[in-house]
Amino acid sequence: MEFLRVGTAGEERAVVREGGMAYALDGLAADIDGAFLAGGGIDRVRRALVAGELPATSIEGERIGAPIARPTAVICIGQNYAAHAAESGAEPPSELIVFFKHPNTVVGPFDDVILPPGAAKLDWEVELGVVIGSVANRLASREEAEAAIAGYVVTNDVSEREHQLVTSLGQWSKGKSAPTFCPVGPALVPAAEVDPGNLRLWSTVNGDARQDSTTADLIFDVPTIVQNLSQYMQLEPGDLVCTGTPQGVALSGRFPYLAVGDVIEMGVSGLGAQRSRVVATSGYR
Repeated sequence: MEFLRVGTAGEERAVVREGGMAYALDGLAADIDGAFLAGGGIDRVRRALVAGELPATSIEGERIGAPIARPTAVICIGQNYAAHAAESGAEPPSELIVFFKHPNTVVGPFDDVILPPGAAKLDWEVELGVVIGSVANRLASREEAEAAIAGYVVTNDVSEREHQLVTSLGQWSKGKSAPTFCPVGPALVPAAEVDPGNLRLWSTVNGDARQDSTTADLIFDVPTIVQNLSQYMQLEPGDLVCTGTPQGVALSGRFPYLAVGDVIEMGVSGLGAQRSRVVATSGYR
């Protein structure tokens, strides 16, 4: 079972896909958002599917939006794969490195990525995204952390490295928060159907391989991340947590940075794949 939001930007409708068929959620979900997740929406949809109560719908040819409506927070973990830390010139961290992306960076998995004016170091980062399903504050155990997770998504933590590492003076978010800098999706897969400890992540640019790793190589695994974050902030239903990227990014010096016209493809096993094209700022506000 996987949840999608389809339609033009800002007018998406919620659907669930199971066994190759799509079903409308008009009667069960105003949107796939924090209220839906916190209110037991996933379980309600599962029961309705089993009972045959959902109407079939076609999504052929429709735009696929981000599978969660605009989250209240996009919280990211830095250098969470040892090999990526090394290619960035850093030692593996002993504590979580945390930074934020503006929520309006979130776009659909096939939407364009906009190259900001003057940007020369645009980079890709495939990541496992964790969607929070209930309020998480001062969680006492890994089990509580796991229970707070609604599901998982593919995310691209697009980065402008000059702004991240130079003009940010160590804070990172300047290089992470431009519009379109967080393609998400295509689908939200419920936590009960995913083993986050051994998922393959991959990315390509213009068809050439870049990243290829698994979440088994995470320094801090998913329950540790959620439990640890909850000690410093209250996570809310619908929040998106990006768990870090493996080696194989342009920052390593082994590959060129992105340019207008480049096509980024990436995916996570069991969660689907996304495809974004880099475009110039012209024509966008």
